[in-house]
Amino acid sequence: MNISLDKIVAELNKAKSVLIFPHERIDGDALGSSVAICIALRRLGKEAHILIEEELPTNLAFLDEGYCINEYSSDENLDVCLAVDCSDVSRLNNRKDVFLKGKITISLDHHFTNDYFADINYVNPKSAATAEVIYHILKEMDYPIDSKIAEALYAAITTDTGNFQYSNTSKETHLIIADLFDTGMDYNKVAVEIYQNVRPEQVKLVCMALSTMEIFCNGKANIAYVTQDMLKQFNATMDEADGVIEKLRDIRGIEIAIFLKEETNQVKVGLRAKAKADVSVIAYQFGGGGHKKAAGCLIEGTIEDAKKQIKESVQNYLANMKG
Repeated sequence: MNISLDKIVAELNKAKSVLIFPHERIDGDALGSSVAICIALRRLGKEAHILIEEELPTNLAFLDEGYCINEYSSDENLDVCLAVDCSDVSRLNNRKDVFLKGKITISLDHHFTNDYFADINYVNPKSAATAEVIYHILKEMDYPIDSKIAEALYAAITTDTGNFQYSNTSKETHLIIADLFDTGMDYNKVAVEIYQNVRPEQVKLVCMALSTMEIFCNGKANIAYVTQDMLKQFNATMDEADGVIEKLRDIRGIEIAIFLKEETNQVKVGLRAKAKADVSVIAYQFGGGGHKKAAGCLIEGTIEDAKKQIKESVQNYLANMKG
């Protein structure tokens, strides 16, 4: 169901205006990939913007240098609506209707759960991040990748590979990074902004979240959570709880880590696997998805409701997991 990269490039070259749609609850790959293609399109003389509907995570906001907008009023100039890192159209949330008004809709992604919702789709589950797809599109366009674009792609890839620790990291990933290094990009600046720029309030929030940890399944799984009250207590934001799940996974003996984020009438569930487990299978049971080692879903109800349901699912999975 994939179309060739050269046909996608042809559509982008024809377009005078391109509106870019990263998925809701934007992460490093979605934003970095969107910024990289937005820069390139603007330099080619096209009207290009990234349409978002939420505040950017504090550690990623440095990537936005006037590319992101919160509303788009004109329906007539949408030659191409480009979804980036979205597995299905529902992940565009309140922007879905605007996306569908594009004369041509395109989806660029790397999730194997992608349902090919656009007019034109290119999905490569072997790519560690959608940024790798964007990289190859820029190469197909014969567009020179400079340090600014390289930094956006680097931010996307480092975050989606867990700073090159996840099993989705490949030889291809490292070859792309090597090519990005040749642009003279400031990779240290990117690393500092993403990983070494936390507020004291964030440290306090992370400590509180980790204090809720419960280990189960004979030490093979753990679960922790963050609530809205905890955010108020430390004057913190939900995105500042990102990274807790990796700390849970890193504990010796843990195969599956679970982190719950309380939202209005629902709970966002993050899942991480260390070695043999496939947490996308668990997320799929709740209408979610993702990758083998990193997945997520939403569960209606309270923290306690979500905790009970997801623990039961993980217990059943690990009881039946071979090896």
